[in-house]
Amino acid sequence: MLLVPVAIVVLPIVTHENQGRSGQAGFVEEWPTSVTAAGDDERTRSFDVLSPEPGASVDTSALTPGDRLVVSGTGYDASRGIYVAICKIPDDTGSKPGPCIGGVPDQQGATEGTVGAVEYAPSNWVNDDWAWKLFGARGYDDAASGTFTAYLEVGDPVGENLDCRVDACGIFTRNDHTALSDRAQDLYVPVAFAP
Repeated sequence: MLLVPVAIVVLPIVTHENQGRSGQAGFVEEWPTSVTAAGDDERTRSFDVLSPEPGASVDTSALTPGDRLVVSGTGYDASRGIYVAICKIPDDTGSKPGPCIGGVPDQQGATEGTVGAVEYAPSNWVNDDWAWKLFGARGYDDAASGTFTAYLEVGDPVGENLDCRVDACGIFTRNDHTALSDRAQDLYVPVAFAP
């Protein structure tokens, strides 16, 4: 009896075929608040970094711990979950971004009454699968268009094997643990921290 739920969760992870790369070319040298790229899987993905305050702008070149950011994206493959976090930019676009501020998003079950609640955290997990929602994943806003909203609270720029005051970092989307080696959803906006 226990094998059926386990198989439902594990089978898609084991049978996943990598979709290639995201199409975002190399290192970004400016301080944009949005990115768009056409991936090897023929999907065009984009995301924007916004302020939660209406009309306010975000300075991605001077973040401070405690800043709150809203990341909204579209064009993502909702059959795969994503993590949204500030991570070290890898030297090679074929490598997984990381380590990340805040680590892997908290996978504790959502508490009663929090469905749809806006909760800011250093990293967010978006996954439409009902099983992963039981472990704290936020669902896509619209699975058909691959639209999501994530709420980041900027954490300490210094962590284990990471110092975003020295290392090149960015706000990333990347596939979650259900497709860890798949780079198709790796997009980023570079960030730096105020002195």
